Amino acid sequence: MQRRIITPGPLHDENGRLIETGYATELIRSYDRRRVAANRLRIKEWDYYAVCCDRFAFAVTIDHNGYMTMDSISLLDFEKNTQVTTSRMSLPFIARRSMPASSREGNIRVSGKGYRMAFLNDVKQRRLLGNMDSFHQGRSLSFDLRLTDAPAESMVIVTPYKDHPEAFYYNQKINCMRVDGVISYGGKDYVCSPENTFAVLDWGRGVWTYDNTWYWGSASGLADGVPFGFNIGYGFGDTSAATENVLFYGGKIHKLSQVTFGIPLKDGKEDYLSPWTFSSDDGRFEMQFEPVMDRSALVDLKLICSDQHQVFGRFSGTAVLDDGRKLEIRNLMGFAEKVRNKW
Repeated sequence: MQRRIITPGPLHDENGRLIETGYATELIRSYDRRRVAANRLRIKEWDYYAVCCDRFAFAVTIDHNGYMTMDSISLLDFEKNTQVTTSRMSLPFIARRSMPASSREGNIRVSGKGYRMAFLNDVKQRRLLGNMDSFHQGRSLSFDLRLTDAPAESMVIVTPYKDHPEAFYYNQKINCMRVDGVISYGGKDYVCSPENTFAVLDWGRGVWTYDNTWYWGSASGLADGVPFGFNIGYGFGDTSAATENVLFYGGKIHKLSQVTFGIPLKDGKEDYLSPWTFSSDDGRFEMQFEPVMDRSALVDLKLICSDQHQVFGRFSGTAVLDDGRKLEIRNLMGFAEKVRNKW
């Protein structure tokens, strides 16, 4: 079943329970953290942007995890085979933060020792800008990017958790945004051209259970000159009402059912840098994935743990639209990940 939400209104009722679950093609339900029926330290809110082209990838995050805030910057150079991720964390009573209730509008500005970041949105375009004085080995990084041509439709999903009525995840993925601007680091300018550089926004608000594992894949680019992308994922919450699996084509959403990630194994463990496969139960999404780089991170503080493998690479295969047209996809740059968090 793929239940579509078509009625606007609040996300929660007055008792803090989800009014409706399923998927939508726009942010049709309004999020209000005051209606969330959980301790404020358990509310997690983030805006994550990933920018990608054939030569490099760049990602920035501003989030509020309830008991801490985190700002993160990642730069991956596929030509040099280098990657750097630097994060700054603070306790919420030190870095007070208010995240926008909607992705449609609202600005976020954050700063700390030696860095500033801002996500600006005037409805017509999004602008990401910032700098970090000591991004890596004493070298600074700066960025100023403009994101335009957001598709008319996006992937939106309201996911509940069985046996945890207070827990939920309200998520939007906006793919295929064109990027214009520059990232400067280590004496090199990484130039983003709207002809070949695309971005995805992962906008998330929710209350999560303690231990979760998720799978997520995303790519944006062109198919025969038309903006094309996809969002695939699963692993947490109750997705019986709908999945987050969709195709983006020409600004419209084409809904998929179940998609399975085929991560290769070696000696009983995931071999993230060997070729992956992706397959849907309806035959509409069949992809091979050739990894280029694994942005891995492991943090184990016992009570708080995070084991991340975000693998960038090239997708090739077929995708079938709602009208039955089959698209042949070749070497579309994107990423796929497996993440386990205890938080």
